Amino acid sequence: MVVVLDFGSQYTRLIARRLRELRAFSLILPGDTPWEEIAKHRPQAIILSGGPRSVYEEDAPRPDPSLWEAGLPLLGICYGMQLLAQAYGGKVERAGRAEYGKALLTAHEGPLFRGLGGEVQVWMSHQDAVTELPPGFKVAARTEENPVAAIEGKDGRTFGVQFHPEVAHTPKGMQILENFLEVAGVRRDWTPEHILEELLRGVQERVGGERVLLAVSGGVDSSTLALLLAKSGVDHLAVFVDHGLLRLGEREEVEGALRALGVNLLVVDAKARFLKALKGVEDPEEKRRRIGHTFVEVFREVARSQGPFRFLAQGTLYPDVIESAGEKGAAKIKSHHNVGGLPEDLGFELLEPFRLLFKDEVRELALLLGLPDPLRLRHPFPGPGLAVRILGEVTEERLEILRRADDLFTSLLKEWGLYDQVAQALAVLTPLRSVGVAGDERRYGHVLALRAVTTEDFMTADWARLPLEFLDEAARRITQKVPEVGRVVYDITAKPPATIEWE
Repeated sequence: MVVVLDFGSQYTRLIARRLRELRAFSLILPGDTPWEEIAKHRPQAIILSGGPRSVYEEDAPRPDPSLWEAGLPLLGICYGMQLLAQAYGGKVERAGRAEYGKALLTAHEGPLFRGLGGEVQVWMSHQDAVTELPPGFKVAARTEENPVAAIEGKDGRTFGVQFHPEVAHTPKGMQILENFLEVAGVRRDWTPEHILEELLRGVQERVGGERVLLAVSGGVDSSTLALLLAKSGVDHLAVFVDHGLLRLGEREEVEGALRALGVNLLVVDAKARFLKALKGVEDPEEKRRRIGHTFVEVFREVARSQGPFRFLAQGTLYPDVIESAGEKGAAKIKSHHNVGGLPEDLGFELLEPFRLLFKDEVRELALLLGLPDPLRLRHPFPGPGLAVRILGEVTEERLEILRRADDLFTSLLKEWGLYDQVAQALAVLTPLRSVGVAGDERRYGHVLALRAVTTEDFMTADWARLPLEFLDEAARRITQKVPEVGRVVYDITAKPPATIEWE
């Protein structure tokens, strides 16, 4: 496995994703993690991420000095290369001219660039540069602007690159990362089959003969987890809470699919309870908190009547953990109902087998476990459901409006063959109303926002360039079929600065 030390780069998570795409398990740790903690993971190689600081600043983040004596293969990226050069006796200074954006490697050599012929396009983002090589190091690549675009240590296993191989703007970056993995001798066994085997063994070993209470939301994560528990043979009860915040027909679809695959499923109708808890609430964090607490109350009641249960299983993913500040130094963007929204006195031991997995890895597991494509390939849906797609107070009337509009948008995406081309699509009911005309009458209807994004890891995302003809038809169909909606708008904001969901 490869440990990626995070020094604050916006691309750190992308490094980890790229390594997993190359079938090498990767784990992100804070840049200042003590060496003893790093060593517990038994890494075969270390990658030092980029970062916004300058290595010559007195309080610049640095790794544990023991890292440099560990003898492991190292790859420093941007700020990571500068840390590496400085640690081994080189010099880093503010460059005469900063490099941002596309650049070409005019010369490159060594094992890191094996198989790359001619000029290689890379993506630069730096103001500092290595101006003096550490003893025993040599230049491995250069650009017209930068005579030290990559370096290689005398051991042939220590490298630094001033550019970002992990981003799509470095087209041959995956080959560079793969070359590093080969030089480092990293195992490339992070396949769906291997992941499934490890998860089954891990669940069986941890749970043993105890019972597991599983929270099924209807999304691919918890549905896949339900199948995992069923396949592992552990004694489980999957509880699907119909909180009244679901999409159109979702309860029937989930219930039919999971029961057919051997999941021990209990459906709890709690619509009135959740709506009561949300009455008068407009703040999105308060919505998530109340929904999380109500979920736990429901589970505790089920546990008392159906238990005892020792574990509560949840389909928490790595991005959930990161966005809820599960990693040291990470900013809290929003609470997730299954991470940051739970009370401390939970009463169960949490079982989260997918805590270190990304969404696409869970989808691969779902395929192996036999989850039907309509569930496996469906777009992500927040645990709090439509409650966080209704801005302002959640009422039964507003839920019904959004539920019909969302179904029309999703159905139309499928009709046009666009559903699988976007990573997530949603409708948001805003608290705004606008004047419109229906026939010869004035109408004061709701403003509905549509959003569709493209993304690889859900940590960053871009708005989907849907055809104008499609958006035109979506607006016409929604305003015709859902007369309460008087105006439809399309969100063209990327993540960052926005998040994918509006709340």
